[in-house]
Amino acid sequence: MSFRVSWHNLLERLDDLPEGATLRTPLSNDRFQITGVQEHRVIIRFSDSGESRPLQKDQFETLYRRVTDSTDGFDLDRLPPDADPYPTVLSLHPRFEVNDDRGVIIETEAPTTSLLLDEGPSSEPASDERTEPDLDVYADALLLVDALERHEVTALDEVETGTLIDLYTLLSDVQRNANDLRKEIADTLLDRLHHDRPVSGSYGSVQRTARTNRSLKDDEEVLDTLESAGIDRDRVVSVDRGKVDDALEVTDVAEIDVYEIEETEYVRKAEVDEDRKETRLQGLKEQLAASDADDADQLRDEVEELESRIEELTEFKSGQSYHTRSNADR
Repeated sequence: MSFRVSWHNLLERLDDLPEGATLRTPLSNDRFQITGVQEHRVIIRFSDSGESRPLQKDQFETLYRRVTDSTDGFDLDRLPPDADPYPTVLSLHPRFEVNDDRGVIIETEAPTTSLLLDEGPSSEPASDERTEPDLDVYADALLLVDALERHEVTALDEVETGTLIDLYTLLSDVQRNANDLRKEIADTLLDRLHHDRPVSGSYGSVQRTARTNRSLKDDEEVLDTLESAGIDRDRVVSVDRGKVDDALEVTDVAEIDVYEIEETEYVRKAEVDEDRKETRLQGLKEQLAASDADDADQLRDEVEELESRIEELTEFKSGQSYHTRSNADR
């Protein structure tokens, strides 16, 4: 099939998109909507910045040629700067698909999927459709927020000891569970990042990187290698703490004779009253779920206002600038 035919098929698909349909770019995960479909270009608007950009027909043709000329698909890392939206739009054509796992856009005869996130504002979940995630960090975070709301913690010296213990326990649990979930998310993200450029979400960006860990080979192998290079063994041999501890077990030498000892004191969580936490948590859940309460509407309004403030304060905006919308694009 020629590009001319494929182009007009694509334009027909774009014309059929519901108003407000949101798509995402495969590399940076930027969200955008298609606001104009013309014979020689497609106009898009980015959701975060609100800026519009024209995507030119000749650039689509270049991408089309590279994809169709490739046997294994076109590597998305080879896209020029600012070209991230092109494969997203092209993937709306029934013969082209973006493969996130491989980081390529391919031509295929099989049924395809696109990077269409939703089909317009009507598909947004309603506020009363919230579901409670079955996560330990969610439960502990809810208890922590409740405790912070009930106690004044800006002046810790004036807070009762029992309250401080509860806050410390909850903070410790949230930190542990958050770190566990963070690691699971990081492991999943690692399979989706195919390049060294930052990938953005609503609140920030992440980047695939590498860390080198070193561990010495067998002692004798290391010493022989260095000795053959003219390094005296005595220059690299040091006291091994484990061997010193073994020696202390079978001698009368005191720790203080071989160690510099400094004692520090700290607070350690000894135990957690899970039953008490569960009782309080259930009460909070019932309170939030009581939609027939007199102050339910006010509570929902406060939650929505808080979410809006959090989103506004933590919104991540890339420093990369796009083409400024011209009068013709408006």
